[in-house]
Amino acid sequence: MTDRLPMFPLNAVLFPGVTLPLRVFEDRYRAMVNHLLMQDEEDRHFGSVAIREGYEVGESGAQSLYRVGVKLMITEAERNDDGSFDLEVLAVDRIRMDTMESSGDFPVADVEVLDEDQVDVPSTVVDTARGIFTAYRAALLEFRDDPFTGSLPKDPEFLSWTISATTPLPMPDRQALLEASDAGVRLGMAIDLLRAELRAMNVIPSLPATEVARTKWSPN
Repeated sequence: MTDRLPMFPLNAVLFPGVTLPLRVFEDRYRAMVNHLLMQDEEDRHFGSVAIREGYEVGESGAQSLYRVGVKLMITEAERNDDGSFDLEVLAVDRIRMDTMESSGDFPVADVEVLDEDQVDVPSTVVDTARGIFTAYRAALLEFRDDPFTGSLPKDPEFLSWTISATTPLPMPDRQALLEASDAGVRLGMAIDLLRAELRAMNVIPSLPATEVARTKWSPN
């Protein structure tokens, strides 16, 4: 089943469960927010995919986009005196985008919600992922604040999204985690990526290659 959504490409890969503050100031996205705020609260949805090449703003804008992203819901909105908006949004679903159309007041696209494949994830995989992420957090504390607060989820799917969202990784790696078909595959990928990060940090102590997006993860 497809749905037509306003689209807001970002220089970040987002994951279901993530909450994100957004400052909206460009005309086309202000028009998008104005349109959404006229809808019922439960219908204030738009899509976002990561920018592969290009920029969020400016005349040139995004040159190339990833197709898999997230469906976002506006949970808070504040209109500023200059016409810009400060938003709080929640990623509620994973989506695959068809061709984006930019001829109107704001970009739109037909999107398909991608349901997570339901699989039984071995407890050994879950335990390994929890253990290596805990070790990674401890190593990371030597360089920066902890990207994750609270206790790790026990549910494999929630755990896979939590680790993916809060681990600072290069965009292609984060995109691959987002596109993984199920929690077991995603946790396996995360284990390999975290092991590689820990090895690199042990050889050449430094900050990870990228900073985590301006996000926090919530199971809501």
